[in-house]
Amino acid sequence: DGEVHINELKNGNAEMFWNPTSEVRRQRLKRHIVLFEEQTDFESERLWQHVTSAINKGDQHKATQEKFVLEEEQRNAARERRENGTEWKPLLFQHDATTNEWHYKYEDLRPWDPLNDIAQFEKNGILQTMERHLSTRMSNHKTTCINNQITRHKRSAKDCRRRKTSDQPSNHSQNTESSCSTPESVQELSDDDGKYFGFGSLCAQCGKEMNHLKEIHSAVLSLQRAQQDIHR
Repeated sequence: DGEVHINELKNGNAEMFWNPTSEVRRQRLKRHIVLFEEQTDFESERLWQHVTSAINKGDQHKATQEKFVLEEEQRNAARERRENGTEWKPLLFQHDATTNEWHYKYEDLRPWDPLNDIAQFEKNGILQTMERHLSTRMSNHKTTCINNQITRHKRSAKDCRRRKTSDQPSNHSQNTESSCSTPESVQELSDDDGKYFGFGSLCAQCGKEMNHLKEIHSAVLSLQRAQQDIHR
């Protein structure tokens, strides 16, 4: 997000190669780094600190020397492992024998979810994503509610039909106000309301809960459509 210049050494001319606009600068991703004092010895920023410092100071000779020191230490460590018969097992990378390439074990190639993903960071070399889990929790919660509602409706409707077909209802059922009584208001429900969820005519309580269930179902569909639009 900064200016990049090309310097022609032969004639000393300088040319602007890249000058980002303010809009490009605003779109820059926020960089999350581990505090230097919390980094382990083999993390890049700590391991290459002397090389980086020399480069920032423009001392190419010093940077080359520091780079050679690091590489020589790595060669010596590899030589000692061979002599001791110690197998080197990378913690963060795995080798693909088919392509003869190394791949990062914890790479995350899924699309960024703006509704659920807050930030992505690296901890102990492992890439991690901070998530809200809101959409997942809402989806699971609504699914559970709908399943519970359907189960209760099926049970109520079945019990209602069983009571209506009984020739000799008990004294308790005669003296107690049944939830399966069918007042005039139930006629407002269409046959499709019951068939929509797989059972027949509904009592007053079932009809009330069915309307509530349809509102929940409509809200879920609306959320799903909004999420799809956001992803597009």
